[in-house]
Amino acid sequence: MSLHGESEVLLTPAEVASLFRVDPKTVTRWAKAGKLSSIRTLGGHRRYKESEVRALLGAASEDATPDK
Repeated sequence: MSLHGESEVLLTPAEVASLFRVDPKTVTRWAKAGKLSSIRTLGGHRRYKESEVRALLGAASEDATPDK
């Protein structure tokens, strides 16, 4: 439960990987390298904030767009 009454949408490594079209292990490596922060569930699984993933995805797509 969130303190502010709003809950952040959390994504699994597989969901993040499908957005970036990479392997889920790559997403885990990004988290270990500090490129993406992760939240651990009680079971020890990683989850990623959708807002942070979308921001990173937007930055990545801007970097991939060639300048005219």
